[in-house]
Amino acid sequence: MPVVLEAQEISFIYPQNNRGLAPVSLSLAENEGVFISGNSGSGKSTFTRCLSGLIPHLYRGEFSGKVLIHGDSTQDLPMWELADRVGLVFQNPAHQMLAPTVEAEILFGLENLGISRADMKQRLEEIFGFFKLEPFRNRSPHTLSGGEQQKLALASILARQPEIFIFDEPLSMLDTTSALEFVAHVENLINKGKSAVICEHRDKFLENSTHFRKFLLPGIHQPPAEQQDITHPDYPESLDQFQLQVRNLSVEKSGNKIIREMSFSLDSGQIVAIVGRNGAGKTTLLRSLVGLQKHNGDICINNGTINQKPHFRMVFQNPDIQLFNPSVKDEILFKVSRPNMQRYEWLLEMLDLRRYEDTPPLLLSEGEKRRLALALTLMQNGKHGVLLDEPALGQDQHHKDILIQLLKKLSQAGFLVIFTTHDLELAAHADHLILISPQGIVADGPTHEVLHADSAWQQIGLVRPDWMTFDV
Repeated sequence: MPVVLEAQEISFIYPQNNRGLAPVSLSLAENEGVFISGNSGSGKSTFTRCLSGLIPHLYRGEFSGKVLIHGDSTQDLPMWELADRVGLVFQNPAHQMLAPTVEAEILFGLENLGISRADMKQRLEEIFGFFKLEPFRNRSPHTLSGGEQQKLALASILARQPEIFIFDEPLSMLDTTSALEFVAHVENLINKGKSAVICEHRDKFLENSTHFRKFLLPGIHQPPAEQQDITHPDYPESLDQFQLQVRNLSVEKSGNKIIREMSFSLDSGQIVAIVGRNGAGKTTLLRSLVGLQKHNGDICINNGTINQKPHFRMVFQNPDIQLFNPSVKDEILFKVSRPNMQRYEWLLEMLDLRRYEDTPPLLLSEGEKRRLALALTLMQNGKHGVLLDEPALGQDQHHKDILIQLLKKLSQAGFLVIFTTHDLELAAHADHLILISPQGIVADGPTHEVLHADSAWQQIGLVRPDWMTFDV
């Protein structure tokens, strides 16, 4: 097969932090897929920027080596021609949302390629059908859930039909059913003559595919998580045992009912996972619990007799919206009166942030930014616990293991830990699991029981792949 994309000993160093991508070479043939694996922070996103030509055209730094597309150097090709040949989906889909509506977002790329109106209409309807975006046609992209935004970003690039697709963690925000469907769609594109590069931490969706060969990007050696000391220095215990009660919770946005009459109760000192398909209302539920979302119904502690409103700290799905200080150190210590510096030092080590202490937060990788958001959240005490929205995003297995141990320590201290996730193997580590749909709670109970409640998963159309292991 002819080579369509070739990276020859390429490397890149960002001037802001003197980090980036170590020298690496890769070739991609026609009708081929390459699955790129690597530690969080190993340079996967930087690699995709090099392969697509964004580096060196749009990013300034020290670039060496050469990237060739059909023998033409990306340095010599204008951006409009690169956009015609290569389609790149960013790791954070919010970074490439430009248009006022979902329909306009997809049409934007097609219009810039000069495609005929009839062809644009056909491609638009086909992509709407595949990604099930029709209900969102006239919605602003920024009102969508993280998973829905990721589907839109994928749809916008797939509609352009470039010869080479480059995806930076395209499965990170997708539920298991949508992830399997997307992988099958890319495999079909490869069968039709396209080529694809996928950077991904959810390896198992790709490891058994005959369409992708694995390429390991060199990274930093990491000790096994179980060998690290995760004893928390002087982390205060929660108040006496309590119960969080949610009664008839309803949320409506722009005339759309996101949550309908949801009721449940949760005891302190446990880890709770919330799972559901994209758009089921998981993020909206957490925002309601922390007091950021207008809602109807009651959210209280102990029947409202004492401490009526819960006091949680929250780690958002998109860390960019809670990071704004000039350095990692400033971010973690921001507005912490009389900070416990022993805890600060421990968080740097525990979350692998020590080498970034003086780095501007927005220069970190997406996985590193999420760990930073967790660090600043744990630096401040939430009286009742912590809420985490998709904490596994951008994390390699090592850092997911660390996360699991951290959450267990918090629950053992008496806090209530609630997280949303599409990573069912992460959910398996929770004590309690709530399975939700746009119509409400489908299953609620001990994690092992809910994970094996076949009818509940079938009811919402969420696949549990055979290779996933739930016995922990």
